[in-house]
Parts: sequence; C-alpha cells; structure tokens
Amino acid sequence: MSKLSLINIAGTPLETGRALGQFGAAAVHGHLLHTQAWARVMQWRGSERAAVMSALVRERFANIWSELQGLAEGLGLPLDDVFLWNCRGDLWAMAPDGCTTVQMPGTKQRRITHNEDGDPGFAGHCALAACEVEGGPRFVSFVYPGSLPGHTFAVTDTGLAMAVNNLRELHVGPGVPRMVLTRALLDAPTLDAAVSVLRGQPRAGGFHLTLGHVGSTDLLSVEFSSLACSVRLVAAPSLHANHAIHPSMRNLPQIITGSSGHRQVRGDALLDDARGQDLPVDPLAILGDTGNAEFPILRLNPADTDDENTLATADMEIGTSHIHWRVHEHPRGPARFEFIDGHLQETPTRAQGR
Repeated sequence: MSKLSLINIAGTPLETGRALGQFGAAAVHGHLLHTQAWARVMQWRGSERAAVMSALVRERFANIWSELQGLAEGLGLPLDDVFLWNCRGDLWAMAPDGCTTVQMPGTKQRRITHNEDGDPGFAGHCALAACEVEGGPRFVSFVYPGSLPGHTFAVTDTGLAMAVNNLRELHVGPGVPRMVLTRALLDAPTLDAAVSVLRGQPRAGGFHLTLGHVGSTDLLSVEFSSLACSVRLVAAPSLHANHAIHPSMRNLPQIITGSSGHRQVRGDALLDDARGQDLPVDPLAILGDTGNAEFPILRLNPADTDDENTLATADMEIGTSHIHWRVHEHPRGPARFEFIDGHLQETPTRAQGR
C-alpha cells in the first residue's frame, strides 16, 4: 500500500483548515506531541514574539488565520499551540524541515525537481492535498500533519509551481511567519505577484523558494529572511540545499548543518560532472544520489543527523500553457501521482494498485 495519500478539500478557509486538521490528528497526537521538536517550540507559549506574529497574521492575512483556526479545531488542540507549531522555523533554527531542489531553466520548459525531507515519524502520514479554498485558486500541495499547505511543494491552477527549502536563519525579526507567507503565495497569480508578497511584508524567519510560472520563461531562486529578500534568475542547472548561497545572503547569520553543506557540495559536483562530460542532467538521479554515505542527498536513515528523511519527490515540468508534474515516493521509483496543473492523471502505478 502506498505511503502517500491524496486528499480533496473544498470550502471556506475555516472549513479547509478543519479538514486538514482532521486528516492529521492521529499522527499529531500519536507522534508529534511526544517529540523534542514540539517541546522546543512550545517553550515560546505566551512570548512577545509569538504575540507579534499572531497579530500580524490576523491583521494582514485574515483568511490564513481562519485556516489556522480550523486546523486547530480539526486537530483538537489549542489555537495558540497550533499557531506556534506553524511558526517553528521562525522560533527554532533546528526545526526538522529539510529538502533539496534541482533547478533546470529553459525558454520552452522549466523544470523543478525536489526532495521533500521532513520528520521520519511522519512517513506514511503525509498527503497531497488538492484544495479549493473560497477566495483563492485551486492548488495541490504536499502537506504534513498539523501544518498549513505551501511550505513544501505545490502547483496552482493559476500556473505557479513552487518548491520550498528550509533555511536555518539565526536573525529572526518581528514579522509574518515564513509558513504564512508561503501559504499566501499559493494565491499569487504571477511570479511578480509572488515576489511582491515576500518583499512587501515584514518577514520573521526565512526560506529558499524555487518559483516558476506558465506565463514566464523565468525560473526564480528566492532566498528571504527577516533581513533581506534576494531574487535571482536561474541561468544554468543548479541545486539548492538548506542554507543561503546567494552572494547577498550567504554571510548573514545562519546554521549550515553537515547534511546541508555536503548535499550542496555533492549536488554541485554532480552538475559539474555532467557539464564537463557534455551529458544531460538527470535531476531524479541527482536527488537519488547516495554517493556520500554519511550525508547523502537521498535521506533514508532513521538516524539522520538533522532528524529528516526524504518523504516524497516532486518533478515539475513548466511549459507555456500548463504544468505537467509527477510525485514519486522515491526518486528512483515510478511516479505515484501524475498531474496536469491541479488535475490528477492516471499512472501505471495507480492502475496496477486497483
């Protein structure tokens, strides 16, 4: 049986959040509430930082606040606790959120291929959520139990494709939580609109984003933190792990773990090898690489040094009129799900599983 499920959700922001909470309740109560990560984040209960972030979300992103309210209802947990968990990377630099992304630019087609790395305890409890939220476009996003959509990988019916990587920023300011900002991007109709959201809001923590859109030949690499927002065109096949590498960002205070540092070095070397031999780049092969046994790109060790494992791989091809994308449970294995924009297609794997 497949570990990754597909759920369909429609309704108001409150109803959407409630359905997501009901989906994740068993895993949250059975696993998350007993983890060190949950305990570390809950130390911020009643803090001034949490109060500032909460006020900003209620004021500037009322619909997302309603989703958080519904999420808490569906989980059967206090709203303040659920909100804190959705601010985990803004409060604690070592929250277990990882990921690696291969970026392939092109004029006719862009490609974003992404390993979603997260808490191994959530293996078998995550989903692709196909959401139709009143007031916004339909989207499909990988979701973790207890978390908003949008901070992983997603495709929207307005033609936006996004993959998100954790940055362990050490300077966190009074701002909008990073997971609220990336949820807001799912409502953006264009690349420019998405970047405007990030640049136009006070930011708390930071992420790296790879953004593409059917209406643009650009593929963007975006690093943001409370201190800065750097937007760069991807001009050649590239890889991004879990630390800031843009010239204007890489010297800002951050934690570079052994895993992130070595994945970046290994990925860059694999891309250099392909260029040096004039060979085509195979993003799925790169994301399935285990050449560095201690710090592999494909992370399957329950004792991973950052407490993260690869839980899914997305391969998104962005054309001029639609996004054709597949989700694998393993980058070396067949696609489990295949989509055109936000619409599910048949795959041999699914057909055989009937």
